[in-house]
Amino acid sequence: MTDDLSAPDAAEPPVDDVEQARRIQEFWVASRTKAGLGRLTNVVVAASWGEEVPPPAWSFGDSPELADELLALVLRGQKTGTSSAVVEYEAADEPVPAKGDLSILLDGRGEPRALVRTSRVDVVAFDDVTEEFAASEGEGDRTLASWRADHEAFWRRTLPALGLEFDLAMDVVCERFELLYAAS
Repeated sequence: MTDDLSAPDAAEPPVDDVEQARRIQEFWVASRTKAGLGRLTNVVVAASWGEEVPPPAWSFGDSPELADELLALVLRGQKTGTSSAVVEYEAADEPVPAKGDLSILLDGRGEPRALVRTSRVDVVAFDDVTEEFAASEGEGDRTLASWRADHEAFWRRTLPALGLEFDLAMDVVCERFELLYAAS
């Protein structure tokens, strides 16, 4: 769901967004401690004293079902990698992930379920993604052929909404991560 918070009648975020932000903050406080991360490690301090801004929270894929399916692979230890097109970061004016970054993974309902830390990032052309990386994504039969078919279909489906097109030579962010904490 995308809300236009710049609209004149949107002075306050929708209640659902405020509730989700509260749940993400609570998850961050609990998961940081259980993952053995010290206070104020790789986080931004908020305006009020003692409050921290949690790391970015996001879900996999482009549907609640895909988000749940891929999150389940992470929670089983099968998925330790994910990929994004560089043009997606550029379109959103967001930085590419970096080693050491923390993220909160959301399920298909937007609930925080896992804390992960990026352990490696490589940017390569779509055609240069390796069999090893494809296997780290834990999807399908874990082969490069399966990875290419699934990801090409995904980007051909999603990039047009950003005014972009899939290209076999486009740069792909190949991100490896480690699961630090999973909610029960």
